[in-house]
Amino acid sequence: MIHPIPPGTRDVLPDEMRELRRLQMALLDVFESFEYSEVRTPTIEYADVVDRGDELDAGAYRFFDDRGELLALRTDMTIPIARLVATRFGEVEPPYRLSYMANSYKAVTPQRAQMREFGQAGIELIGVNGTAGTAEVVEVLTRSLDAVGLPKAVIGLGDADLWSCLLTDFSAGPELIKSTAARLASHDIVGLEIELESSGDLSGEQIGCLTKLIRLRGGPEVIGEARGMGGAAFETSLDSLQATYDAIAERGGADRVQVDLGLLRDLGYYSGSILEVYDPSVGEVIGGGGRYDGLMAKFEVDQPAAGFTLYVERIHKAQLEQGRNDV
Repeated sequence: MIHPIPPGTRDVLPDEMRELRRLQMALLDVFESFEYSEVRTPTIEYADVVDRGDELDAGAYRFFDDRGELLALRTDMTIPIARLVATRFGEVEPPYRLSYMANSYKAVTPQRAQMREFGQAGIELIGVNGTAGTAEVVEVLTRSLDAVGLPKAVIGLGDADLWSCLLTDFSAGPELIKSTAARLASHDIVGLEIELESSGDLSGEQIGCLTKLIRLRGGPEVIGEARGMGGAAFETSLDSLQATYDAIAERGGADRVQVDLGLLRDLGYYSGSILEVYDPSVGEVIGGGGRYDGLMAKFEVDQPAAGFTLYVERIHKAQLEQGRNDV
């Protein structure tokens, strides 16, 4: 007799579990080598904590407990760790280097092969400013990809403010900025272009600039190609992106980085530099991250912050595609 499980979830049998455990231990070894200490937070948080992330599409599972309190399953680990630092690290001097290995949960569309429950492994660096912090995070990310046998994986580097700055310079309204940002974050480029053309708020020349921007990816030269598209705020974001790339290059990590001016993530707490990880053996994003300086302030902690997460099951899939599940 077959007893079904909910769509978007799955059982893990012994052979795969052994492979996943090796993968997890390889990542934790890298994190520890950079002095990132592992922490664990509750699977369940108060809903108002999860909501501080300002996600473009939160998708959190919410429910009431026996006292009528609104709770939620965590949708990622960054927000719970921000809460943990604010609550438990008041007497500890920054910076804080923390790592995790945990499952997270989102209300998704299982018919599209999306998972409701998924493993995450990553780090959070809290208390190191700007480009230096981002460059350290990228170095740990690069070492992690090497440790799990994915030397061809590419790290996309962008800036979360570029899109909104350019649209603001073109006098676009906040609703258009928000809706197109959601499409860009979900890689719905066709829908994005249709929305821009049908909005009535933009000239043909402005739409041309926007569609050019999202296709600019490659080496640091693409930053120069975007110069002059927008105003002062847009130029400042490009300057920040250039400085981040230079800091990464100084640490020897530029060969794994692809500058992507159309990169945007579906987590609203990111500001400044953002990251996304791809591997040629799979057609899915296998990780991501970036800076989230403003999120810490929502927990009354005035500290800069950055981090990354890797999706464990997708990393494992990439290993299998390359015959590297023994790593």
